[in-house]
Amino acid sequence: MPSPPITSLQNQRVKDAAKLRERRQRDKQGRILIDGARELLRAIEAGLELTEVFVCPSLCQTDDSRRVLDLLDRTRAEILHVTPEVFGKLAFGERAEGVLGVARTPGARLADLDPPADALLAVVESVEKPGNLGAVLRSADAAGVSAVIAAGRGVDLYSPNVIRASLGVIFTLPVAAATAEETKAWLASRNVRIYAARVDARQLYTETSYAGGAAIVLGSEAAGLSSVWSGAAVTPIKLPMHGAADSLNISAAAAVIFYEALRQRAAR
Repeated sequence: MPSPPITSLQNQRVKDAAKLRERRQRDKQGRILIDGARELLRAIEAGLELTEVFVCPSLCQTDDSRRVLDLLDRTRAEILHVTPEVFGKLAFGERAEGVLGVARTPGARLADLDPPADALLAVVESVEKPGNLGAVLRSADAAGVSAVIAAGRGVDLYSPNVIRASLGVIFTLPVAAATAEETKAWLASRNVRIYAARVDARQLYTETSYAGGAAIVLGSEAAGLSSVWSGAAVTPIKLPMHGAADSLNISAAAAVIFYEALRQRAAR
């Protein structure tokens, strides 16, 4: 028989979970918040270690929500029923699909990545906006990129907003976080060719061969790429810009280059 639903907004389990919207609390608790039925569904299918799932049955009206309920027995998570009011404290904005998960923070180390020798990899440096990072992850997933590395100090890879913007593919696509220096050294150790997107490059992205092991490196619009991504081991590439703007949003640039790499590889 299920336990009675949590009705108090001051319940400690609810308060601790709500705090996970803050990075400081995620680091302190070693846990992340997964808000959204589709995102939680992908986390379950990826085998993520869920510790608890908050469920409000009256709000579980979507196919994804009902699918999550069907799969909860696969997990070892504690199921906590809550009222709509309590769920509203936990859920993000106006989106309330009746299921919300808490999981152990996944490991995201370079050492855990083991892509094939001919893998296409993506590196994004110092991308602070969660929406941009999530969109890059979605494009990488769609274009068959083998792994995405978030380079730069202080990367908040598992922010609830990144999880949502990625539609949960952050759990199904191999990812890692490291400094730019560590990332470059790791790529060199695997003999991966590096192509850095720069507005001042001479070589067009379409004039580049992405066959074999290759890494596409992109930076934020504001800061661009650091000096780490220069030197003989790095080939600068650019997208043509015919208007007043001198650069694209990183997620748009990433999608264009990823799909050019996919086109070339499919042709082979």
